[in-house]
Amino acid sequence: MMTLRLNGDQLTIEAIRQFLATGDQIEISEEAHARVKRSRAIVERIIANKETVYGITTGFGLFSDVLIDQQKYNELQVNLIRSHACGVGQPFAQRVALVMMVLRLNTLLKGHSGVTTDLVDQLVFFINNRIIPVIPQQGSLGASGDLAPLSHLALSLIGEGKVEYQGEILDSSDVLKRLDRAPLALQAKEGLALINGTQAMTAQGVITFIETESLAYQAEWVAALTHQALNGITDAYHEAVHRVRNFEEQVAVAGRMLDWLEGSQLTTRQGEIRVQDPYTLRCIPQIHGASFQVFNYVREKLEFEMNAANDNPLIFDENDETLVISGGNFHGQPVAFALDFLKIGTSELGNVSERRLERLVNPQLNGGLPPFLSPEPGLQSGAMIMQYAAASLVSENKTLAHPASVDSIPSSANQEDHVSMGTIASRLGYQILENVRRVIAIEAIIALQAVELKNVSQLSPKTYEKFTDLRKIVPSIKEDRQFHRDIENVANYLQNVAYQK
Repeated sequence: MMTLRLNGDQLTIEAIRQFLATGDQIEISEEAHARVKRSRAIVERIIANKETVYGITTGFGLFSDVLIDQQKYNELQVNLIRSHACGVGQPFAQRVALVMMVLRLNTLLKGHSGVTTDLVDQLVFFINNRIIPVIPQQGSLGASGDLAPLSHLALSLIGEGKVEYQGEILDSSDVLKRLDRAPLALQAKEGLALINGTQAMTAQGVITFIETESLAYQAEWVAALTHQALNGITDAYHEAVHRVRNFEEQVAVAGRMLDWLEGSQLTTRQGEIRVQDPYTLRCIPQIHGASFQVFNYVREKLEFEMNAANDNPLIFDENDETLVISGGNFHGQPVAFALDFLKIGTSELGNVSERRLERLVNPQLNGGLPPFLSPEPGLQSGAMIMQYAAASLVSENKTLAHPASVDSIPSSANQEDHVSMGTIASRLGYQILENVRRVIAIEAIIALQAVELKNVSQLSPKTYEKFTDLRKIVPSIKEDRQFHRDIENVANYLQNVAYQK
């Protein structure tokens, strides 16, 4: 077992992926612990001096001008968590909730939030024991932080709310008793420190990114099978063509496509069968490469946010000067834009995949293969309705891809008068990903059948290996069957690849 060492900085998406793949534990660096202690000392000083500081000695939002009785600072934090825990809908996936805790912990370790080491230790305990808060997906505006989702996370730490533990949904208090662990007693500022931030949208964004990037690579060998089934032309992937376009991602896709196709007896050259291919084959490097450009942008923005201080207020102690500043780092706009961009880049992978699989089943376009690759055209429908399903999914994605970040609605009596809707972008992004994964699964099933009809012995060695692997999951189509099972099996295969060690 590996250990993921957190220090408030330098956390990467790849580190998160490995953490999820290997079931790692986490630990906190010594310098991060020291920063947390220094930051907490400042909060204690503010309390001792009876200073007026937002969220420590005052109420929240519209109540920021209301001074709170010193004896009730801790009660204020608990009230905050309880009142803000009003999320609705289905819970976030277990992976998302786990990463949410890791990201929230990482931002607290930057030393600008004023929390106690007890809070840090409680988060570490929950993460390492895989006590996963049940966090409803809906109810965040993505601006004053992901208030509702993060409140549900905080509830579990104080022994309230539900958690998933060892495959069961249980009361947090019962799990803590079982493990002989006390609920966290929130101190001044800590409730606010837990919920002011973008960790719900960012955690979901990270999970979506991990699975999307992996799927984009998987889509290349699937496209290579389709390319061979249609006797595609390899000249269009020549490096010289792509170098003069100036996009490195495009060059890389073209190189990988040639690698997948190397040694194939099914591919052709210009003029052998036709002079040029349709765009869905010829422009794979341009189309897929553009999606990889999106992914590179999104990776950068997510990793910035994963290592950001997005609490409010923020505490700074520099050059013998202490500053406690109410700002707006919890506003999710940069993440919202990135996640909306991810939606578009992902949906296009599905759009082009559906057009490729349509060519495989359409007797006017598939180069002499049976209509719908049916074993008995007329009696057996073959892949006819699998194309329907793919068409439905890509059309649904066109609706889901509408940017959430162009919307805003005022809240908190107009104190919070512009919001990002980043958490909606993150949730819809995962729906798009799931749809695209199934579209590419459908293309894989159809492409396997098509190359089998062409002659699998003529496949390139690398795609033949994939053919052999997938045939263990998807048998050859000898007669009509319930194809939804095949689609789900291949989709699960494609998803699992993302978390391989």
